[in-house]
Amino acid sequence: MTGRLIGVGTGPGDPELLTLKAVRAILDADVIAHFLKRGRNGNARAIVAPHWPESAIELPLGYPVTTELDRREDAYKSEIGAFFDESARQIASHLDQGRTVAVLSEGDPFFYGSYMHIHVRLAPLYPTEVIAGITSMSGCWSQAGVPLMQGDDVFTVLPGTLELSDLSQRLAGTDSAVIMKVGRNLPKIRQALEAAGKLAGAIYVERGTMADAVVTPLAERDDSPAPYFSQVLVPGWTSRP
Repeated sequence: MTGRLIGVGTGPGDPELLTLKAVRAILDADVIAHFLKRGRNGNARAIVAPHWPESAIELPLGYPVTTELDRREDAYKSEIGAFFDESARQIASHLDQGRTVAVLSEGDPFFYGSYMHIHVRLAPLYPTEVIAGITSMSGCWSQAGVPLMQGDDVFTVLPGTLELSDLSQRLAGTDSAVIMKVGRNLPKIRQALEAAGKLAGAIYVERGTMADAVVTPLAERDDSPAPYFSQVLVPGWTSRP
């Protein structure tokens, strides 16, 4: 008998946006694994802290690199690939002992989530369940109070890490968008929005749903690097009353 692997979406930041199903999975888990930047507490860990079971084994998984290397470099791919291989091995060792392992994932596990790297390695081998979470983008547009798309509007999710020309072209070809991975890409994102004629309506959201959330028109935000938990909203629905 092997244990069970559960990918648990923890939502965008507000602990009250955890689903009831996620809380039940956390309370029933024998082992709770979570990702974090070395030297810091992981955000997913902080979200579930009010529900953390005292009997659970904690398995922190610290990224070897985050922004120190370009994600397109071979060195980055090698290090991060080896990290996910080792993380999967650590989780599998608990599953082989019959333990239920909950792997926390900020937002939704399959929406830019680190959990998916564990899933593709272990789901073919062990009983697995994935618990959907409220995405960061829905948390951000709810925080901003701005409806993004309606009717036949085309909605696009874009990483800010795209090249300027690609980002501009994709923004021009969609009605509404959310731009993720803002960070040091903010000046480029601003240029792309301006080229697509969508800068005026763009909204910058920082730490959406968290206690220190910031919502402001992007045009009023300077070009200093944005925190990790930041997004740019590009509303559609131009015919709204």
